[in-house]
Order: sequence, then structure tokens, then C-alpha cells
Amino acid sequence: MRTIYGLALLLTALFVFTMPAHATSTSAEVGFGHLFYNDNVVRTVVTPVAIPNDGTDNFYKVTNGATGQLGIAGVAPGADGYHGGHWKVFIVTFNSEVTPFVLKSQAEVLSAQSAGSVAVTRDGSADFLCPVQP
Repeated sequence: MRTIYGLALLLTALFVFTMPAHATSTSAEVGFGHLFYNDNVVRTVVTPVAIPNDGTDNFYKVTNGATGQLGIAGVAPGADGYHGGHWKVFIVTFNSEVTPFVLKSQAEVLSAQSAGSVAVTRDGSADFLCPVQP
């Protein structure tokens, strides 16, 4: 089983590094290389690859956030429900009457949404694959 898993990882890496530049997703541009996860910064492992409408792990991209805002991962390695960084993209937009502040976790995004500070919308066309390191 480990051999199959290792081979799958190798093939995935080869696929990612041989993809043409235009095939990569731009959905992780804000904070590319680094994301927030539960108030911590985690690193991405490889260049993101587009997987439209195929994401399973929640990822929040803040469009008009405060300075220093990174993308926000809902899960990471070791967390229940982590599927290797198959990101299901949600766009987070601060409402015009709210001064943007840095959001660092899925819980903070959902709390800001409940408070009416942000709107959260699903963007399946922006789903992407990009594993992270805790």
C-alpha cells in the first residue's frame, strides 16, 4: 500500500511540474506559497493546479481584505477531513460598511459571515489542487 501511495505522489508531482504555465490556477495568488490555518501560517508544497468544480477541502480567498491577508485553509494535514489540498474555493468579500480585518481561520470567516461583516460565495470554477505543510 505504501508503494502505491508513494507512486501516486511521484506521478502527481511529475504531472504538476510538467503542466504548462497557463494551466495553473490563479485562485491562490493572494498569499501564494503561504496560507492561514487556525491562526497559523502553513506553506504550500507545489504550484496550484486547476481542478474546476472538484474541490473537497474548504479554502477561503478574501478579495478586499486587510493588509497581510492570506488565503485561508479550512483543514490541513492531520485534521479530520483533509483530502490532500483539493481546495473547494469560497470568495470572501468584506461588506462596504465594514473596515476589513485579517481573517486567519475558517472559524473566523464563518463568525464574520454570521455577524454580517463579510459575504461568502462558492466559486467552483476556481477549485484547485495544492497540498500544504502544517
